[in-house]
Amino acid sequence: MAFLILIAAIQVPLANAETWIVTDRNHPVQAPAHVRLILLDESERLEAKLSEGLPANQQKAIAIIQQRLKSNDAQRLQRDLALAQQNLVDAWSMGVTKVPAVVVDRKFVVYGETNATAAEYRIAQWRAAAKHQNASGQGDAPR
Repeated sequence: MAFLILIAAIQVPLANAETWIVTDRNHPVQAPAHVRLILLDESERLEAKLSEGLPANQQKAIAIIQQRLKSNDAQRLQRDLALAQQNLVDAWSMGVTKVPAVVVDRKFVVYGETNATAAEYRIAQWRAAAKHQNASGQGDAPR
């Protein structure tokens, strides 16, 4: 019975957790649909896509870029680029120093874990243990 209560205590925080996984294309991860995936190298990929196949002649390159920016895909590319840049800012503001990193509720970070669900579970276990220690008057959260 105590085991079931512990599982329930762990699952409740996960249901409401905001989870990000910060990585790059060199560090593949497993992220369920509810997890915000931040690829640190996404802006580079998108910028490379925009400049792909440009000639060395600057005037011709400018004309081609202007043409590409008027295409049907341009709005999507601009949105994707803005999102990629916002993702970089968000990861930087969280102080993420290594990849992969799983960030939960903008407070907890697990480095080196490629499975977001496993990282969420580890954080939920830590939270449950901390809550138990605090409730029983045993002092600070577990280390």
